[in-house]
Amino acid sequence: MRVAVSGSTGLVGSEVVDSLSTAGHEVVRLVRRSPAPGERAVRWDPEKREVDAAGLEGLDAVVHLAGENVGSGRWTAARKAAIRDSRVNGTRFLCDALAGLARPPKTLVCASAVGYYGDRGEEPLTEESPPGTGFLAEVCREWEAASAPAAQRGVRVVALRIGMVLSPKGGALARMLPLFRAGLGGVIGGGRQYISWVALDDLPGIVLHSMQYGFLRGPVNAVAPRPVTNREFTEALGKALSRPTPLPVPAFALRLAVGGEMADALLLASARVVPKRLLDTGYAFRSPELETTLLRLLGRQ
Repeated sequence: MRVAVSGSTGLVGSEVVDSLSTAGHEVVRLVRRSPAPGERAVRWDPEKREVDAAGLEGLDAVVHLAGENVGSGRWTAARKAAIRDSRVNGTRFLCDALAGLARPPKTLVCASAVGYYGDRGEEPLTEESPPGTGFLAEVCREWEAASAPAAQRGVRVVALRIGMVLSPKGGALARMLPLFRAGLGGVIGGGRQYISWVALDDLPGIVLHSMQYGFLRGPVNAVAPRPVTNREFTEALGKALSRPTPLPVPAFALRLAVGGEMADALLLASARVVPKRLLDTGYAFRSPELETTLLRLLGRQ
């Protein structure tokens, strides 16, 4: 297949590009600079609403992963606007461009997030569950709705609601490791909030499954089959590193450190999300269990 990938230099995008290339697919990167001679890349700039539409003709699929990192800075008004615009406006612009092609791709796999469900306590959440409330839930709803122009053109759209991505190369786990290795890790807040996670090396398989399984469309929960509580996650990571986890982090301290809204949405919210549609369509997870996944990722198996 000939597949275009946006966000190809990010943590998930790099893994997806490498995996697709290794599997023999032709990968075309969407980049914001002018491609070098001979480079398999198409220039686009969603902020300026510029794209080389001719380079998008004849694609079999597009994987859209571009978006501002939600956890890389305090949520000021400007930061929240950048998070929303990078996802909603960027997706709408890309989908408008795909809808205008003479030969649009058959499939668009577009990133979303489990933030769609908001803070839901212990309630099991499938793709049929209604959206939650709060900033992230609002962004995810608008983000998924922004793909409408492609869907109306006949493109099969899959929205991957991605959980916390686990990899020592980046993301949340990479930020936790120095503290846990120093024996300073601990339960966050009450520790009862659910974490819906997915190993980085499962995401290329989920993307490929979404492209190849023609009956999948709409939301797909891209998470491992068994979400865990923060307490379970903390204990599993401490065990994998052979380090104690004695220091709880009170909720008020988190709110002071990063701001109340950001702490409540990213660190204290509970989302017990299950991948019903992936399991129903036969996707076999490489990393279904947290403890063995952490041991493998950290080279402890």
